[in-house]
Amino acid sequence: MSLQSKLTNVAKARCEAQKSVFSRPTRSSRIGIVASAASSSSNELHVNRRVILGGSAALSAVVSAPLIIPSRANAGQLISSDWEIVPLPLDKGVVLLDIAFTETDPNHGFLLGTRQTLLETFDAGKTWTPRNIDAAKDEGFNYRFNAISFSGDEGWIVGKPAILLHTTDGGKNWERVPLSAKLPGTPILVKALNSTGQAEMTTDQGAIYVTDNAAYTWTGAVQETVDATLNRTVSSGISGASFYEGSFSNVQRNANGEYVAVSARGNFFMTWEPGQTFWQPHNRPAARRVQNMGWTPGGSLWLTTRGGDLLLSPEVGITEKFDETKFNSRGFGILDVGFKDASVAFACGGSGSLYKSEDGGKTWRRDKGGDEVPANLYAIKFFREGQGFVLGNDAVLLRYIGAAGASVA
Repeated sequence: MSLQSKLTNVAKARCEAQKSVFSRPTRSSRIGIVASAASSSSNELHVNRRVILGGSAALSAVVSAPLIIPSRANAGQLISSDWEIVPLPLDKGVVLLDIAFTETDPNHGFLLGTRQTLLETFDAGKTWTPRNIDAAKDEGFNYRFNAISFSGDEGWIVGKPAILLHTTDGGKNWERVPLSAKLPGTPILVKALNSTGQAEMTTDQGAIYVTDNAAYTWTGAVQETVDATLNRTVSSGISGASFYEGSFSNVQRNANGEYVAVSARGNFFMTWEPGQTFWQPHNRPAARRVQNMGWTPGGSLWLTTRGGDLLLSPEVGITEKFDETKFNSRGFGILDVGFKDASVAFACGGSGSLYKSEDGGKTWRRDKGGDEVPANLYAIKFFREGQGFVLGNDAVLLRYIGAAGASVA
């Protein structure tokens, strides 16, 4: 099958918000997350799921505008030996944001995106069908579902305007746990933890909350706002801290519960690990602004810049030391990096840019099959047994069909 060259425009997005303190809703409310102001000894959230949240301010729906790009490649088309395009029952303009599979069945998963997109698969992502959640229709908002996570059959979804959904039966039924209007920021990341009822939720303003009783109560893990932290450290040599706009553009969590976050402008990055009371700011290691950061399977950090560079840390854990890799991005920004295992990794970016490394990210080569993809590619997700996907705008989903990925059926 011949490959045709197609180009597209590059899109950028950023978030804006600031951290505040939860307040307790009125007793006449029915469901909601409640919190008292943090005291010197604790920073706990309290939830009464039998009361409705009172006095919420109306929030406008956030939907990414569609980009004008060439027509979609043929549905189901193989674009390379590693990837195929998966046809989806979605309108143009939908941006795919996250994907996850239940731990009890690797073939059963969910795909999220803008315009309240929720799709379900039972064949490891080969085909998808739309799902509607009645609990997300009450207020008439057009939600942007940002993140999903499963532990066993227990799952969580967060989105914008602020929404939290919970399931205990593998997604057959979803219960809504509305969030307070004073939630500090927009939930952009959620992690289902190992024990039943445990989860960790993170907002774009750096708030981290943990529950161990299925969202009846939450405890704040960070006791100082990011703004307050930066006010203390501006004089400590953190370049760009004075330009902080109140939110993160990207937040990533590793298996040990450590976080790395990129400021909205990309001037610097911040980290947090369990036991710390506030985020730690760090200078960026390159002259160009930071685009995204994340973790390798070995526990070290990777970093991409807005100029198309990709850097790897030679050290395990949180550090400011990075080495450049052999990477020719052709001028396209690198938006995400995903590792299939310790050796094989993929990177993606604007105009269908795809790259592959087979030496742990030290050297990279371009996957020309990406030229067949008329979209910007935003995220790469790999799961157990080599199950992998690339998520893009214009409802574009790529499925990994390499040797390990093909065996998951």
